[in-house]
Amino acid sequence: MLYVDAPIANLLDGTRGQPKLLVVDDQPINIQVMYQIFSADFQVFMATSGAQALALCKDNPPDLVLLDIVMPGMDGFEVCTRLKADETTRDIPVIFVTAYTDAIQETRGLSVGAVDFISKPVNPAVVRARVKTHITLKLQSDVMRRLVFLDGLTGVYNRRYFDQQFAMEMARSVRNQSPLSLIMLDVDYFKRFNDYYGHQAGDDCLRQIATTLKEGLRRPADLVARYGGEEFACILPETEFHDAMALAIELEQRIREKNIPHANSDAAAVVTISLGVSGRTGDTPGDASALLAQADVQLYIAKNAGRARVCGELMLSA
Repeated sequence: MLYVDAPIANLLDGTRGQPKLLVVDDQPINIQVMYQIFSADFQVFMATSGAQALALCKDNPPDLVLLDIVMPGMDGFEVCTRLKADETTRDIPVIFVTAYTDAIQETRGLSVGAVDFISKPVNPAVVRARVKTHITLKLQSDVMRRLVFLDGLTGVYNRRYFDQQFAMEMARSVRNQSPLSLIMLDVDYFKRFNDYYGHQAGDDCLRQIATTLKEGLRRPADLVARYGGEEFACILPETEFHDAMALAIELEQRIREKNIPHANSDAAAVVTISLGVSGRTGDTPGDASALLAQADVQLYIAKNAGRARVCGELMLSA
């Protein structure tokens, strides 16, 4: 259990760095005050309008938003309403920081999804304590959600999480006109492995493969999931096709170098994998099902060509 009085760094998994805090206010002096309060313990991001805040939350979701109410164009109530209506941002806690002090405004803020309401001028100790409380709750909630999306056998993400994240990364890739690559891979002759060595050895083999794949990914945003049975998938955001091919070749070699004996394989004397790679550029049509189907086709080609190899193809522009 993680407690509010634990250091902020202890609430993280060691790979994320400091928690991310987004301060939204149209007055730079107010943003400056918040930066001075939180910069030692948080990555502090700033937005001076509602539209800018929404864009930042979609592209680089913070762990918490400190949101002013009175802003030109789009007020804080509307920003919070939109955040809570979007599946990709609804779990980000929002604290209103405003000069309003009446109960009607506070009630409205809580009704649109905010978790707290702080009055200006802020007391640094109070705002720091409240933010830390809600950050703690958010990170604990993130841990629980991740457990739902983990494969029980291998410890990597499951198919459900893959489907969710792949759709999200495709949408981000299209929105930002950035590359996105996908690797589908299969353990060669795995049924023969299970029949010869037994299912317990088969389970251990899958665990070793999952761990090796996870350790082989290069970027924090890269993701490996157990797609089903002995099949795995890797989502590679912001990754050009040629870099994805290089990574796939490296992963194939890493698995081979585990030297897991496989006496009944026609590909090698050790366990090997076949990999299919697909990728899109910034101007390629944003069709998630097409990118997935292309990776599947390339995996099929790799298996038909003798297994223990990588095949890939870049999606062509429209």
